[in-house]
Amino acid sequence: MEAEITLSYGNVREAEAVAEAVAPDNVKAPEGLLIKTVRQGKLVFTSIKCEIKLQTFIATIDDLLSSVSVAEKAFSTVKGLTRRV
Repeated sequence: MEAEITLSYGNVREAEAVAEAVAPDNVKAPEGLLIKTVRQGKLVFTSIKCEIKLQTFIATIDDLLSSVSVAEKAFSTVKGLTRRV
């Protein structure tokens, strides 16, 4: 099973923050699961290849999107705080 996920951001800094937030998944994947995330400009590309269970594949995508959501909320919160100062 394979998935290609492309995320687009308003600027390079946001894309870089998200790519760095999910980068540990590139290294800490169990055998039979390959996750690679790269940033190109304002885009973040993640490739997932799973040779094990469907549940693992779905859980991996869910974990990735959860991590992305946390990173997006973090920089959104920081933006809001800097606007108030």
